Amino acid sequence: MLTIINTLVPIFFLILLGYFFKFIKFPHEDFWKHLDKFNYFVLFPSLLVYKLSTANINEIKNFDFILVAIISLLIISTILIIYNKIKPYNDDAFTSIYQGAIRFNTYVFLALVDTLFKDSGLIIAAILITFLIPVINILCITIFCLYIPNSKVTFVSFSKSIIKNPLILACILGGSLNYFSFHLPLVLETTLSILSMAALPLGLLSVGVGLHLSSINETKSELIVSSISKLILVPIVMFMVGNIFELEYIYVSILILFAAMPTAPSAYVLARELGGDMKLISSIISIQTIISIVTISVFIQFIKI
Repeated sequence: MLTIINTLVPIFFLILLGYFFKFIKFPHEDFWKHLDKFNYFVLFPSLLVYKLSTANINEIKNFDFILVAIISLLIISTILIIYNKIKPYNDDAFTSIYQGAIRFNTYVFLALVDTLFKDSGLIIAAILITFLIPVINILCITIFCLYIPNSKVTFVSFSKSIIKNPLILACILGGSLNYFSFHLPLVLETTLSILSMAALPLGLLSVGVGLHLSSINETKSELIVSSISKLILVPIVMFMVGNIFELEYIYVSILILFAAMPTAPSAYVLARELGGDMKLISSIISIQTIISIVTISVFIQFIKI
């Protein structure tokens, strides 16, 4: 229990602190918008390049954990589609339910893994998100195309969004430097190290700033279905599939933590662009972030960290 408190409380305290700054409008709204952009395009990529380029990737014996994650997401997708056939929701609402059930908050995930597993876990997490970000985006856009056919999305625009994703580019760059044994100049490596120190705390503050608690004005079955799927069902499925593949402890643990993450704020952006239920996804993002402190605590206890 002490481990859980020491691990989760600082992370969620930073999230609440971010919400508090937003509430008192300090420094001002534009500051947080620019900071979030700076974090996304500079600080987090710096963290990923630094960690991956200096890591001992040879310790990763196989990459079955990526396959486990993809299979688990496909299982969850199938369950949700079948459930929607049995109890149909409005098409725009279902796209938000789906996004809420399979997207993950990168900032919270990396911060938690870094706290629990240090560099060894962070490398696995970085490799995982390199593959999962494109897969999840493909799944979400496919759902939009199926349920909202007039969604303005093309293969070209989707490909550009993936190719330009700074997190993916950073992982590819860091991994390539490591694979080809190319060592960055000490000055540049130290610069990346210093920048990376700011990424996680500022990222967590941004999560708090992004909360919209006023949008949770009523309990909807859509919100309940999406939250139960994301915070309970996905981790259970991930655990079961991981055991079928007989993954080692650290891989299963990180996959469970990945699965237990609240959904990502980027879900709101996609809902706005492609015609989803923006009010619903805003409520899902906020309520999952709050409830996840409890569910993540349970799963941390379960994997006996």
